[in-house]
Amino acid sequence: MTIDNDDANLPAPTDSQGTDAPTDVSRGWDHIGAIIVDATLQRRQNYNETVKPRVEALVAAWPDAATTSGFRQHLDTGKLSEVIDWPSPGRLAQVEDITQVFEREGIETVVDLRDALGDPAKGALREALAEVRHVSPKTLDYIGTLSGISTGSADVPQPE
Repeated sequence: MTIDNDDANLPAPTDSQGTDAPTDVSRGWDHIGAIIVDATLQRRQNYNETVKPRVEALVAAWPDAATTSGFRQHLDTGKLSEVIDWPSPGRLAQVEDITQVFEREGIETVVDLRDALGDPAKGALREALAEVRHVSPKTLDYIGTLSGISTGSADVPQPE
């Protein structure tokens, strides 16, 4: 059974990260706040129409939120929902929860995140993130992709 709006949940065919893209191409952000917001909003959303514009707005409004501590300073203002135009408290709470995990695990930069996720010996971060509501193994792989780790199948956001 198909629904008329099924195609709206697929990446645009011209998207360089689309399903025909080589598996070594990855979408990524050099901005911790962008990674957290992207990973949080992507669940059951159209990436190009809903997620990407909000993440781009975040990066433009809060360029100094590229680190976890910079992102925390902005989060504490309570203005995230305005910056990304997202009123749902559930997703905003998930952003807070992921940020707290990064803080506890000493993840300050995208390089820190990539190193921690890419090293199987450092499984504490994956375990801590897996405890956050709605962070599935697929979301963990997606966070890795956003940080620059190419995992192949996680290159294209898929509805969970």
